Amino acid sequence: MYNFDFTRPSTIKDAVAAIGAGGQALSGGQTLIPTMKARLAMPETLVSLTGIQEMKGICTNDAGQICIGAATTHAEVAREVAKSYPALSDLAGHIGDPAVRNRGTIGGSLANNDPSACYPSAVLGSGAVVKTNSREIAADDFFQGMFTTALEEGEIITEVKFPVPQKANYQKFVQPASRFALVGVFVAKFADGVRVAVTGASGEGVFRWTEAEAALSKDFTAAALDSVAAPSADGMISDLHGTGAYRAHLVKVMTARAVAAA
Repeated sequence: MYNFDFTRPSTIKDAVAAIGAGGQALSGGQTLIPTMKARLAMPETLVSLTGIQEMKGICTNDAGQICIGAATTHAEVAREVAKSYPALSDLAGHIGDPAVRNRGTIGGSLANNDPSACYPSAVLGSGAVVKTNSREIAADDFFQGMFTTALEEGEIITEVKFPVPQKANYQKFVQPASRFALVGVFVAKFADGVRVAVTGASGEGVFRWTEAEAALSKDFTAAALDSVAAPSADGMISDLHGTGAYRAHLVKVMTARAVAAA
């Protein structure tokens, strides 16, 4: 590791100021630190967000949304929302390994937007709202492609607000070495329809499978997907773990499993 400066502000205002002065935001560090070790990123100053208490913790607001501070770890999410949002708890409880779950944060995961990360599917599938230091961004507008989000320079995620669906489930076909999703599908049924969000499959990152949403909004059963063609293999990730066609097939399989489990 090379030499760098480190600062740990205690307020969002101070963190934004430090980042604006050229610092690099650091949350759990599960992606950034390995990237720095490989010299793929070489920031001169790291601005830790883990000392900001207002970015930690979980509560329920007056609208019934579960509000999770961006600096809240995966392990805390898994533990604290087990009763209020079991599908989200189960997702968080199976991210990586215990070391990752006790260091990694929801805000860091969303800001990085890895195409195979689990949280983006929960946020998009739930129709959640990502709150930053300056605005609120709907999930449908937040994710903009592989490792790309709507965040502007110097903007940080402070909180995520999750509406709670009537039924929900997350199914992940695990890549066993990394524990990332080879394909992961988050299904959520609301009074006004069903949302299906897929991670791990597309080269463009997390996406909504609208054809499945339409079928499941009419009939929320796994059998409703029998007449729905799997997503096109075009644009799907192809690597040593599976071809694009294989991943497209898995999307349909994992969606059916999520519906059945929900």
